[in-house]
Amino acid sequence: MNSQPHPAVADPSSDQLTDPLANPGETRPREAGPPQADLAAERAHLSASRAALARMRDRTTALFATGDRVAGDAYASESLGRALARRLAELADDPDTPLFFGRLDHAEPAGAAQAPGDPHEHVGAAYHIGRRHVVDDVGEPMVLDWRAPVSQAFYQASVKQPMGVARRRRFGYTGGELTGFEDEHLAAGEELGTASRILTEEIERPRVGPMRDIVATIQPEQDDLVRAALQDSICVQGAPGTGKTAVGLHRAAYLLYTYRERLRKAGVLVVGPSRAFLSYISNVLPALGEIDIDQLTVDELVGHVAPRAEDTPEGAAVKHDPRMADVVRRALYAQLHDPAEPLVVPDGSSRWRVPVEPLRRIVAEVRGAVVGDGLPYQTGRDRLRARVVALLQRMAEARGESPGEAWQRRMARATPVKALLDHVWPAVRPAGLIASLLSDATLLARAADGILSPAEQSAIAWARPRTAKTARWTTADAVLIDEALGLIERLPSYGHIVVDEAQDLSPMQCRAIARRTGHGSLTVLGDLAQGTAPWAARRWRDSLEHLGKPGAELTALTTGFRVPDAVVALANRLLPHLAVDVPEAVSLRRDGALTIRSAALLPEVVREALRHEGSVAVIAADAALPGLRARLGDADERVTLLPASLAKGLEYDHVIVVEPAEIVAAEPRGLHRLYVVLTRAVSRLDVL
Repeated sequence: MNSQPHPAVADPSSDQLTDPLANPGETRPREAGPPQADLAAERAHLSASRAALARMRDRTTALFATGDRVAGDAYASESLGRALARRLAELADDPDTPLFFGRLDHAEPAGAAQAPGDPHEHVGAAYHIGRRHVVDDVGEPMVLDWRAPVSQAFYQASVKQPMGVARRRRFGYTGGELTGFEDEHLAAGEELGTASRILTEEIERPRVGPMRDIVATIQPEQDDLVRAALQDSICVQGAPGTGKTAVGLHRAAYLLYTYRERLRKAGVLVVGPSRAFLSYISNVLPALGEIDIDQLTVDELVGHVAPRAEDTPEGAAVKHDPRMADVVRRALYAQLHDPAEPLVVPDGSSRWRVPVEPLRRIVAEVRGAVVGDGLPYQTGRDRLRARVVALLQRMAEARGESPGEAWQRRMARATPVKALLDHVWPAVRPAGLIASLLSDATLLARAADGILSPAEQSAIAWARPRTAKTARWTTADAVLIDEALGLIERLPSYGHIVVDEAQDLSPMQCRAIARRTGHGSLTVLGDLAQGTAPWAARRWRDSLEHLGKPGAELTALTTGFRVPDAVVALANRLLPHLAVDVPEAVSLRRDGALTIRSAALLPEVVREALRHEGSVAVIAADAALPGLRARLGDADERVTLLPASLAKGLEYDHVIVVEPAEIVAAEPRGLHRLYVVLTRAVSRLDVL
């Protein structure tokens, strides 16, 4: 933290600026105009900006209403309508959400060093920084999008590196009403950093409802990750409360802004651990003006079948093991057979006869090319058909004929050619392949030979044969089906995928994600200490290998802004027992409260929690919930009764953890689960 003079805070009831760290009653004269006048001017700019945004929306609405009359044809009309509908959604304005949260006043020509780029572009200019770009009726900017290049200085400028900024101003709001501001005169050596009152109040604001964006409070180390280039894959090891989820979501918003056309075609996907988690974060990207983003759980991503059964723990562990990728591949290519007889194809009054040996040579060459180049299985079938037709064409040309495209298509559809393909390179459906693998002990033994032990094969084998239609699938089976699908055909690739809580992904689930980002990049988020799945990662490099991005940059976030110091200190005591190598978290928050009491006091503790503002969660082992629900009766709507297994990724102002020993005893990685549960609290924690 800089030791230079502290920034000024506007107090609308005074004509002087107060130093927030000075002695009580000590003031200093304001350099330019009274705060009341400045505050009034900023409020006027806010009103004018909202009015300008409304006019932008009205113009888009008018275009939407008349689009069918100005478009050239039905296709153009439909495309224009979709674009305008998307634009209308992006221009939505929530009056309770600040339209801008900061301002940058750039130095005059004789002032500080200029911003990167054109050294004269921003000299003496002032910009308001907000969640979206707002222009007046002649196109002049009233609010700059936080993702614009010039806006980066709001997050990164400092006394040592002012980036051309003379003054940075942060605004304070109550709801949508602008109530004050805080100035940092960087050119004069004033810098607050994390001591900013407005920044602190925003971070500590009570959590009620879904997750909100952190666009006004992004820290420099977070901004570096948010603005990483599209081609860069990054992995963030983030301790609780360090904002790793927010970093991933804001990076998605930044990439969509910076690489709009590329990502509009390729798409952006957010993968989360549960539908509850995705619902919790669902408002963040729309609040930043981004709506064209897919959000799926891993099970939804590979949801080719409807699970109706559960694996044994031993069976699930084997199916999620990366060795199963080789087993599935062997099972797929076990479907191939050598030609057993010559190919005879009628052609009008004549027929073409191809001996067995040339056919075997073609099959071997195609198989070698497909396996060697890692091409999809279906590509091999298509190539084999093309090679057979080409052989027939050469035979016809040798006889003096000139077969055209129609002849080639007829030969490709000929019954003997189709019969040959079905014998030597049969069409395979992914679900059918996995059903055969798990039903047929002989096929499983052959495919798993030298890979899985007899006991492991028994753990995944079905008790009786089933078809793909009659199978009682499990979620682990769906991952195997996806593996088979990726071997059979090439899956569409996203331009960028954000993967949250990635420490709990199995190697096979990682492979499913990798198949969808062959030409794209990844943002991988997680905390090894919070790994609760039986196959949870212990090293990020292993996960990144399975995700297809072994060279991704690994960054650790250890400074917490959400969880109070007392809670972090308690959770850190568990780290030596979790068998993972992660740095301890450090919290900047010295507020909050931690109490340890008897579980018999639960109703009283809940009543005490409700005296405070914000959300309340009662978290316990899953099996304990029915009993706790009966004890609490009809609790206040602010109280959430939550099983420990669903707590990951969520946060509450006040958390009440009931019988932590039961949470630990409930599962093999119970200590990891307790670490997760304890760090859900953002203000107060009661352990009963």
